[in-house]
Amino acid sequence: MRIVIIGDGKVGHKLTTQLSEEDYDIVLIDQNEGKLQAALNQLDIFCITGNGADVEIQRQADVPNADLVIACASSDEMNMLCCLLARKIGAKHTIARLRNPIYYQQIDLLKADLHLSMAVNPELAAANEVARVLLFPEANKVETFMKGKVELVEVPVREDSQLADLSLAEIYRRFQIKMLVCAVKRGNDVYIPDGGFVLRQGDKLHIAAAHGNLKIFFKSMGKKNAKIKNVLICGGGHLCFYLTKQLLQAGMQVKIIEKNEKRCEELCEQLPKAMVIHGDAADQDLLLEEGLQSADALVALTGMDEENIIMSLYAKTQGVKKIVAKVNNDTRAQMVEELGIDSTVSAKGAAANAILNYVKARMNSYSNANVETMYRLVNGRIEAQEYIIRQQCEYTDIPLRDLPTKSNHLIACIGRNRNIIIPNGDDHLEVGDSVIVVTKEHAIREFRDILA
Repeated sequence: MRIVIIGDGKVGHKLTTQLSEEDYDIVLIDQNEGKLQAALNQLDIFCITGNGADVEIQRQADVPNADLVIACASSDEMNMLCCLLARKIGAKHTIARLRNPIYYQQIDLLKADLHLSMAVNPELAAANEVARVLLFPEANKVETFMKGKVELVEVPVREDSQLADLSLAEIYRRFQIKMLVCAVKRGNDVYIPDGGFVLRQGDKLHIAAAHGNLKIFFKSMGKKNAKIKNVLICGGGHLCFYLTKQLLQAGMQVKIIEKNEKRCEELCEQLPKAMVIHGDAADQDLLLEEGLQSADALVALTGMDEENIIMSLYAKTQGVKKIVAKVNNDTRAQMVEELGIDSTVSAKGAAANAILNYVKARMNSYSNANVETMYRLVNGRIEAQEYIIRQQCEYTDIPLRDLPTKSNHLIACIGRNRNIIIPNGDDHLEVGDSVIVVTKEHAIREFRDILA
């Protein structure tokens, strides 16, 4: 699959890195020769220096024969123009990164005229991630599959946890709940465990189950946390706007601290039900004055990773139970988790995941099982993919115990009609099923790749 990426910014670089790891044929266009040289030294890609909106530059990149063009330059207008030109000269599919809420609200009109296959809004995608975590505060991270019917949540084994020193088989027997622990992070190691795997304090579990079953599981462990009602958001950018709209609709009270006075005025007009404070959220006196200690959650969304990390650590010392920090730098995100801030979000990561979903779906559009949804977990070391079984083939109607799968691959969940099945050896796959596969490999492009 030949993919041309225009723009070597945060989203563009993240995408280029992830797609090149999976052996796609990647061409990267950017006007900054120094950045391209750095990318060339790190990755197995082809680079072209120039303006992605220049037809001649696009021809040099062989856009007329490209399967997909992804425009993620700094300007929305530039991205739309790049995609329009790419389709005019023959590119099969185009994706534009659009950040401006005004453009995104009228995306249905723009997609038709620009012949866009997809538009991605990094801040909206990140806001969706944060909202899921705040609506399910017991979890560090929440991903959804099967149109929201199944959730894959990250849960820490804390000091007082009933799960410590129990094997997974014992946990399933004790709780009798339809769920599956499909990945465990222990220190720097990641496991796809079997029933004999024994949990330890400090482990981070990734559990797949229906939402109702997860609620029952947390309740049986004595976690009866009240719903989050009061949220303090630091930083009033686009991500804050999208998140606040969702939280207000969910009945939460939201207070925003933003230091740009003009932006405060805009937010007051756009979000009349939220309280907007003009001030510097990095000022600890202001945070205390605005009710940090009584907040159910703090979400740090300023434009600087360092500020978000410091505010999050301070909120932790003040007893705030739920903290989410926007950390775009991948290395910093790993450090933050080690400091005890379990929930982080990255706009570039959320956008890259959305685009990777599309790429994998296109790649599999003619196979027996299409990729519907895909998420990377545990800092990208685990991949969870949802497949739709389209037709009868060699792996349908066979008991799973007789279906030979490679090591470090797990069939975590099956969706059939309106039922969610946590599978055992007696279950089988049927045409029309949704199947969640968890794997340590990123090169799984279709379902049969997991078979031995």
